[in-house]
Amino acid sequence: MRIGLMGFGRIGRQLFALAAQDPRFEIVAISDIGDPGILRHLFHREHGQHVPVKLDGNYLVHDLAGNNKSARRTRILSAKRPGEIPWDLFDVDLVVDATNRYLDRKSLQPHLEHGASRVLLSTFPTSALDRMIVRGVNDADARADDQLVSAGSATTSAMALALKAITDRFDIAHATMTSIHAYTSDQTLQDTAGPDYRRSRSGAENIIPNVSLAPFWAQHVLPKVAGKVSGYALNVPVKSGSLMDLNIAMSDSSVSAEDIAEAFDDAAAAHPSLYAVTKDPIVSSDVRGVTQSMLVDRSGIMKAGANLIKILIWHEVLGHASRILDVAKLYDDLDTSH
Repeated sequence: MRIGLMGFGRIGRQLFALAAQDPRFEIVAISDIGDPGILRHLFHREHGQHVPVKLDGNYLVHDLAGNNKSARRTRILSAKRPGEIPWDLFDVDLVVDATNRYLDRKSLQPHLEHGASRVLLSTFPTSALDRMIVRGVNDADARADDQLVSAGSATTSAMALALKAITDRFDIAHATMTSIHAYTSDQTLQDTAGPDYRRSRSGAENIIPNVSLAPFWAQHVLPKVAGKVSGYALNVPVKSGSLMDLNIAMSDSSVSAEDIAEAFDDAAAAHPSLYAVTKDPIVSSDVRGVTQSMLVDRSGIMKAGANLIKILIWHEVLGHASRILDVAKLYDDLDTSH
């Protein structure tokens, strides 16, 4: 599958590293305004031990993992806007927009007008696209004629998958979460005036309360919890590894913490690429490298009162990058079947 990638930040680099180790995918072109030498350097510092990459002019050159005779060349382009990239020249099957800047139909449409047959947004949109697919939750909703698709976000995937595992077995009255989230690239190191009072404060020095759209989109992909989900986020001074504190009011007071733990055990056994469970006393840095969408902290499941269950769920951006490629493959299979 030939993929074009716009944005070579953290999520873009993770997508490139994953695709470089999977013969099903080839990222044939990357658009980013950064200097190619610096882009290669940043990738090398993060992923070079697994995916050695050389810079040859405006190309990143690497071998397909496990095959030293299969060199791949990825063209680096410099474009600020989707309409400036000639995707048709690269014969791409799909474009992943990982810039976190172009988040609605109007701003993503130029990708289609310049040769992309489908665009996959790496985060949630600011308005409805053709579809949002959270792998393992609403895969069956995907249609071959979808052109603008969102893969959700790391928090959205973790929340929706957790709620699915639980509501497949039990009824809930309400669920609310607090996402204790690693700082993001749009936060500042020093206090700097921005569009929001709290996000104008230093991300390196503060716990910053923030609005989260994950509950809204979790309901969107899992309609059976519509009207029953809420949540908030706290951005904390941690580079990677995020934690979701999910509290669920169960309809049946007889449901125990062990019942919930067993539901996640079964989900992990049935879908090991999506769910994982640990009994280890881990911390945020231990989540680095986890490719599942969620890692349930079994020791963090407890019952409070008659109906309330508290669950601690870890997740990391690499898990979301893996799901983006899963969604890309889902649509590739749909195209093939049609």
